[in-house]
Amino acid sequence: MALLMIMLIWNLRIKMKSFQFTVLLSILLQGAICAQEEFPKVIAQEGDGIYSLLRRHGVSPTKHYNKFVSLNAEDLGEDESLFMGRSYVLPDTLATKKVEEIDQGITYPIFGEDFKKVDAVSKRLDKTVYYLISGHGGPDPGAVEKYRGKLISEDEYAYDVTLRLARELVSHGAEVHLIVQDENDGIRDSRLLELDTDETVQSNTIPLSQLERLKQRSKAVNDLYLKNSGKYQRLLVTHVDSRSEGTNIDVFFYHHEKSKNGKKLAESIHRTFFRKYKKFQPNRLYNGTFMERSSLYMVKNTLPAMAYIEIGNIRNKKDQRRILDPDNRQALAKWISEGILLDYESSKTTISK
Repeated sequence: MALLMIMLIWNLRIKMKSFQFTVLLSILLQGAICAQEEFPKVIAQEGDGIYSLLRRHGVSPTKHYNKFVSLNAEDLGEDESLFMGRSYVLPDTLATKKVEEIDQGITYPIFGEDFKKVDAVSKRLDKTVYYLISGHGGPDPGAVEKYRGKLISEDEYAYDVTLRLARELVSHGAEVHLIVQDENDGIRDSRLLELDTDETVQSNTIPLSQLERLKQRSKAVNDLYLKNSGKYQRLLVTHVDSRSEGTNIDVFFYHHEKSKNGKKLAESIHRTFFRKYKKFQPNRLYNGTFMERSSLYMVKNTLPAMAYIEIGNIRNKKDQRRILDPDNRQALAKWISEGILLDYESSKTTISK
């Protein structure tokens, strides 16, 4: 009888503890939900865009831009612009970090430790294939300049913009192939990007000879293009221009003279930049162009319809401000991606060049 009483008391204690744990868990979950609903709010100041607003409050635009847009969709103007004096909800970066730790989702280590997790924004580019090539790399850094006593090179900035573009396209469901890769240089939110020479093409060393480098890249693209026959495919080549120091240039684009789809792609991105400049820099005329340039090796010797992009002159002080600022590099990538979305959504499903 004594043994039976002891067992009954023990079972009752276990049930009470289980009940207490359940109540405690419920309280914690309710607290977490309330905490997530109480996102911090900030006021947009004159001249604010999403990038400057997020950066001023210590939030990475590269990681949290899309989350900010989804939280504030009803309070954004044309082209996701902000209204001065209006309150905007900031993403809860701590909550986001905890969610990422629990749910890893799809990760892409090539984007770097801080940016490898890519949230799905849409499926607008589902069943599309994009090949991205950043200019120079390996033994060829492109133009090299000094900035505040340190060397900066064309290839590092072209690569960073290309990574950011790849991340944008992936977030919309595209299949993306980075032809030039650097395993230890992900997206970098800093002004000075250290120069190195360890970039590869499909894990192969990049040749010293310029012609061999171009052949290596065009072959990599063309081989993949043939493997993906029947799919919607496009190629984007990104360069930083290197004209004389006094030449300030806007972003401009080349395409093959006989490629209707290439022309349409370049024109769509160009149109997006024109619209963005008109919206965000109304006092500055956008002078970027898109034109035929079939003499360029990568334009002439690759199979997919393509756009060749020059994002600025690394020797020019004004262009340097655009290229060195990580928020500007992110904006460049986002605007290019919006032009790509515009092109795809207005295209017939054809893969002919």
